[in-house]
Amino acid sequence: MKNFIKMFLFTYFVFNVSLASCTETNNMSTPGLIVFAQNITAPVCITNAGDNRLFVVNQRGQILIINPDGNINSIPFLDITDRVTFGGERGLLGLAFHPQYETNGYFYVNYVGRGDSTHISRFSVNSSNSSIANQLSEEKIMTIFQPYTNHNGGDLHFGKDGYLYIGFGDGGSGGDPGNRAQNLMDFHGKILRIDVNNGNPYSIPPSNPFAGSLSVLNEIWAYGLRNPWRFSFD
Repeated sequence: MKNFIKMFLFTYFVFNVSLASCTETNNMSTPGLIVFAQNITAPVCITNAGDNRLFVVNQRGQILIINPDGNINSIPFLDITDRVTFGGERGLLGLAFHPQYETNGYFYVNYVGRGDSTHISRFSVNSSNSSIANQLSEEKIMTIFQPYTNHNGGDLHFGKDGYLYIGFGDGGSGGDPGNRAQNLMDFHGKILRIDVNNGNPYSIPPSNPFAGSLSVLNEIWAYGLRNPWRFSFD
């Protein structure tokens, strides 16, 4: 699945062709491409929920489902275009399924909304239809104002430790004019790590580098970053 997804992304962004998977030509030596899925606009993230479907994040505010045969569901899994501010580096930017998604139906998104604020929100899948999310189930986990329209970060992942990691850019413009990435009382320019399974709406993992500090934001896991648009675990 990892290699498939890498080729999936590489094909769309580098060759600017339809989303594709890897195959071989007749001489069995030269890599080739076949069309897998097409007519997807503004894709910024691809992930899965532990099954054989692919979930594609459309920056305008939708999450689409691509089935194993390459067909795209006509109804988006999630459509929050009415809540998303789209343009440039803004929009619906990240998606992560809870490690226990199969039983709790929770997934988390990162988007820029009204007032140029980044929202980290939890949604739930529709209890009677696994192909559609409950549009009204949004629970805000975190909201952070963005001083500029760029360097919003955008990625989020659950680690093997079960904690949610969130990437925030330095707030934008150029050269981090507010020195936010080095400011340990500012979320910008950081990767945060939080425990969404405890607390309201979350708690601080006791192993966080600054857990228990009164002079540093306890959510910070790494700092001094320009724009963690995408990250992954090795």
